Amino acid sequence: MTDEAWLASHLERYRRSLGEAEVIPQLLELARLLDETRGAGKKTILAGNGGSAAMASHVAVDLTKTAGIRSVTFNEADLITCFANDYGYEHWLEKAVECYGDPGDLAILISSSGKSPNMLRAARAAADKGLTVVTLTGFAPDNPLRALGRLNLWVDSRVYNVVEMTHHIWLLAVCDLLASRGTARPRRKAAEAVPAEAG
Repeated sequence: MTDEAWLASHLERYRRSLGEAEVIPQLLELARLLDETRGAGKKTILAGNGGSAAMASHVAVDLTKTAGIRSVTFNEADLITCFANDYGYEHWLEKAVECYGDPGDLAILISSSGKSPNMLRAARAAADKGLTVVTLTGFAPDNPLRALGRLNLWVDSRVYNVVEMTHHIWLLAVCDLLASRGTARPRRKAAEAVPAEAG
């Protein structure tokens, strides 16, 4: 196979995954859950491992800045290493949810395989504490994380980059939808953000 043919085939996988017939109603439901969480004065927590953690950070910032949805992640190295050291890597995210999550918050948990033990434990801990759980997974349709959310978005692919980038685009599409409604807090101009020094 030529490089051109390989790339064309690879990009076709993205096109197919992005255009899943069932995804638009699910994305609208995610937008509704985000709006509902904001309206209740609660926060959204996004979490993932590896590339999904980086995605969670990007989406959390965009949700907060452009859509007015207060969103956080647990990606601080000191938090991860401290909790992993004290509780074990499989338990660190569960403990973070227990310590920082509040009833009524929304937890968006991202795992390509849907099998990461720390994500599974976090989903159960979040539900036990009264958070609404949304999962984004791929790979096997019967992966265990997909069974633990109120809303479960799944990518029909076993290629990590296709799954991760599809998750990323789906989440940012919802962010852009919410921002397009004009309900976000207006941004201040740079001159307004920092008060001028008194003369």
